[in-house]
Amino acid sequence: MPVWIDTHCHLDAAEFAADAQAVRERAAAAGVVHCVLPAVSPANFALVRELAHRWGDSYALGIHPLCTPQCGEHDLAALERALDAHAADPHLVAVGEIGLDYFVPGLDGPRQEWFYREQLRLAHRHGLPVLLHVRRSADPLLRQLRRIPVRGIAHAFNGSLQQAREFVRLGFRLGFGGTLTYERALQIRRLAAELPLSALVLETDAPDIPPHWLYRTAQERAQGQPQGRNEPAELPRMGEVLAQLRGMPADELAAATCRNAGEALPRLRALLPG
Repeated sequence: MPVWIDTHCHLDAAEFAADAQAVRERAAAAGVVHCVLPAVSPANFALVRELAHRWGDSYALGIHPLCTPQCGEHDLAALERALDAHAADPHLVAVGEIGLDYFVPGLDGPRQEWFYREQLRLAHRHGLPVLLHVRRSADPLLRQLRRIPVRGIAHAFNGSLQQAREFVRLGFRLGFGGTLTYERALQIRRLAAELPLSALVLETDAPDIPPHWLYRTAQERAQGQPQGRNEPAELPRMGEVLAQLRGMPADELAAATCRNAGEALPRLRALLPG
């Protein structure tokens, strides 16, 4: 059975509060040997660290752009203290989830840009890669990356081919997951099929971005069918879709994306079985 790495899943989310252990066990049974658990604010730093240690997974610490309205300079200071305190923790593999979001209305652009820039500086100082939130924000993210040299993963990538190539040139891997399972996601599927294999990693963003087989339409939800909860156990099936798009065996795709994950997040390699 191929083995897989989920490079971005939020198993600390409230949706998993009742059964996180069972969710992780299902993922392991499906061949997901490792999960990366990114934080979104200081409020969940301790939990992602505890879960990563419990399961032999890894974690990242950061302030998500959607959390910037509630966060202040004291939260950035808390991030700096946490990175200092856990600098020797092999399970801490990145600063994240950080980035910019110009899709959600009402966010203060300059404020989230300040948080993004300061967190890039912290990542650079600690020698850590970053997990980037990229939503209608690829170009401003890239501008800062040209000034503050860090590497990492552009999570849930949905930009243009030109933007993808620039992220890759700057040393990033691009995260693909549930979105590529939708036949109408033509741009995402084209990128996933045509970019160099060395540029790709897989992720679920669980519990979000469900694959098409879990998606419920508005009409179905109105009829009482709940929206399917995404889980890391869905990753192998997403990987099979990506392998089909690229015309290659699933086990080769799995091996390549695992290797790419280790290159994007170097500390992760020491945590992998075998």
